[in-house]
Amino acid sequence: NYVPALIAVEQDYTGDAKKNALAIAKAIGATRAGVIETTFTEETETDLFGEQADLCGGCTELILASYQTLVDAGYQPEIAYFETLHELKLITDLIQAGGIEHMWKNVSNTAEYGGRTRGKKIITEQTRENMKQMLEDVKSGKFAEEWIAEKDAKMPNLRRMREEGAGMQIEKVGAELRKMFVRK
Repeated sequence: NYVPALIAVEQDYTGDAKKNALAIAKAIGATRAGVIETTFTEETETDLFGEQADLCGGCTELILASYQTLVDAGYQPEIAYFETLHELKLITDLIQAGGIEHMWKNVSNTAEYGGRTRGKKIITEQTRENMKQMLEDVKSGKFAEEWIAEKDAKMPNLRRMREEGAGMQIEKVGAELRKMFVRK
């Protein structure tokens, strides 16, 4: 499997920048998977937004909320972990392999119907408005200013969040289950 790459040229004094970027991409094998041309601004803004909105922020918050909903309703933490976090890899692998419709074709009809009819109850119009504000915070530099201030202050909020995260029940349950799942 090869990994695709993005290339961008911001300034090209010699006229060879794009050619050189493609040569580097080819040298590392990226052209076998595909190379997409972008700009540094587009890559930076979409990368930060994606990390915050779904890849890191949104996904983890959704997992934590669904896990806690099941635990609060009296389900075993281990079962809640398995159903809300562990099985996520199967879904993301299906989506990455063939797209969202590919995933729908490869889960049960019950899962597909439930997902298609209930997902919009989670991702509401307010969620979409919050995403637009997150993107605006990235584009305007507000997020960068916040992050720089956090780093300059020696990351007190990030360290606190890391400590809180490490102490969560889902992390303890996950560690125990991963020990059980290891092939011997």
